[in-house]
Amino acid sequence: MDFKGIGWAIKRMRNGSKVSRQGWNGPGQYLKLFMPGGRSKMTLSYIYICTVQGDFVPWLASQTDLLAEDWVVVE
Repeated sequence: MDFKGIGWAIKRMRNGSKVSRQGWNGPGQYLKLFMPGGRSKMTLSYIYICTVQGDFVPWLASQTDLLAEDWVVVE
């Protein structure tokens, strides 16, 4: 069986991919890594989530998300 845990998801985000969990109920939700640069006022990288409503907010991982093994890359 091919388990795709949070480490797998973080590696994909570092390569520019969006990731999501198969276990998430909301359609269209995904995570992406923000890397500051150029004209950004942010000085550190962070992960944000695109919500079902299409809003972008910093993501805080739950215990369930950290231990999940159902991460996938999304387009």
